[in-house]
Amino acid sequence: MSDALTISGLRIRTRSHAVVDGIDLALRRGGIHGLAGESGSGKTMTALAVLGLLPGSMTASGSIRLADDTGDGTTELVGASRQVLGAVRGRRVAMVFQDPSTSLHPQLTVGRQLTDHLRHHLGLGKEAARSRAEALLERVRVPDARASLGRYPHQFSGGQRQRIAIAVALACEPSVLLADEPTTALDVTVQAGVLQLLRELVDDGGLSILLVTHDLGVMSAVADEVTVMRQGLVVESAPRERLFTAPEDEYTRALLAALPGSSFEESPEELVAELVEGHERAAAADDPGAATAGDVERGAR
Repeated sequence: MSDALTISGLRIRTRSHAVVDGIDLALRRGGIHGLAGESGSGKTMTALAVLGLLPGSMTASGSIRLADDTGDGTTELVGASRQVLGAVRGRRVAMVFQDPSTSLHPQLTVGRQLTDHLRHHLGLGKEAARSRAEALLERVRVPDARASLGRYPHQFSGGQRQRIAIAVALACEPSVLLADEPTTALDVTVQAGVLQLLRELVDDGGLSILLVTHDLGVMSAVADEVTVMRQGLVVESAPRERLFTAPEDEYTRALLAALPGSSFEESPEELVAELVEGHERAAAADDPGAATAGDVERGAR
């Protein structure tokens, strides 16, 4: 199976240090690739770099190549012009954030936001856009889609707002969806529904998802492959089943051991202690802002 998105030697730097330091990642067509790590590991910056949305204080180098819909070529996104990025954002690559309120206007109805998006990007007429908007809400299983078009974001639950945000992201039928902590702010039961929706959207065909989260439990539910990051580096990347049953890196083992119901004989405290005794001490000495052992446990919660 070919790759929808290929990241090679990606480096993201501020003036003083590297936030992401030369990572490689391949998102397979029709798959969900989980990008995991504790806060500050560089996973969100990696996703933002795909769309050229890094903060102004950061610069990217390396390569991020987006496969053309035909599969015959690719588009380089690192250093791409505004024109190229404008044609990619929302149309070929879309993004869903942790808090749907960041992408939904509180003073506009859901229908207005969807139809404006469709008319602007696809040039649809008013009625065609409204019909497409209703179909999108049905696709993400928002109850009573037609009536929901006339409601405002605050009139929906958190889980329903996230489904609406996903509908907006899917409006132009992108080939790649970047999902940054899409379930973190939701209750556990609501999380399961959103994760199931993401899995179904991929299985229906035409979509590949880069799923960014600190929660390895989320990865175990839906990801096909998982990449674990720590302090801007990839420490391990493997198919989901192999990573969860036979992780090779001690940091990955520490994260997995901290999960509820973990089958690892060692406790997370024992594994974290091993990290502290080893290379984590050296990392902390080189970088006073490096993650502490406690961050490892918290990152898995």
